Amino acid sequence: MTKLGQHFLTDKNALKKIAALLDLKEGDVVIEIGPGHGELTEQMANSEAQIIAIERDELLADTLRAKFSGNEKIKIVTGDALKILSSVIQDSLFIAHSYKIAGNIPYYITGKLLRTISELQEKPSVSVFTIQKEVAERLAAKPPRMNRLAASVQFWANPEIAFIIPRTSFQPIPEVDSATTVLKKASPRRIEADAYYKTVRAIFAQPRKTILNNLSDGVGISKKDAAEKLAKIDIETNLRPQNLSVEDIIKIAEVF
Repeated sequence: MTKLGQHFLTDKNALKKIAALLDLKEGDVVIEIGPGHGELTEQMANSEAQIIAIERDELLADTLRAKFSGNEKIKIVTGDALKILSSVIQDSLFIAHSYKIAGNIPYYITGKLLRTISELQEKPSVSVFTIQKEVAERLAAKPPRMNRLAASVQFWANPEIAFIIPRTSFQPIPEVDSATTVLKKASPRRIEADAYYKTVRAIFAQPRKTILNNLSDGVGISKKDAAEKLAKIDIETNLRPQNLSVEDIIKIAEVF
């Protein structure tokens, strides 16, 4: 493992499948997070898309520049994607209104990366991430297994697990299996993101409590008032947070 906690995907069949999920065409722009040795970059390079690869490790970035020096469609950027992703998107001459993101994402930055993307003014049309299997399952969860991560991400994307990748497909071998997950950009919502996320924080503050209790505590109103508001939108007061869909949460945000 490198100092950045990377496990490099070496299974060529899996890499080809990931590249295929991106459905890259001429004129497309794809931003790759953490290209490592360029295994996925190499597969994407078979397309006519423009590739902007953000690599934090300076030595790996230099190696990638040498490896792809003859390909004008590949640009290697050195830096922390969590800090520079927004500026890379804004500054790139390639990007107009649509782009895609891909990457084999280390566990410890997955949540931060998803939050970073959620704050982008223009979301990617498609993101294809290889992440820890357990996190992928949480991300794609639906009622009655909804959770704060799923509720947050599903406001701006529709995630689906494409396939599982066993731990033996990586070097060095991690302790857990991974899953390649496709996140397609969701249609615009009828409520502002800030209001929605504030509601998510309140509802999931204590997942074992009912939404009535969580909303009463989180919004600072009486249980009676909270119950009346929930009744107006036909949502039962004794439901647990995991029973709510994104649409349910939007309804709650609108009345609270």
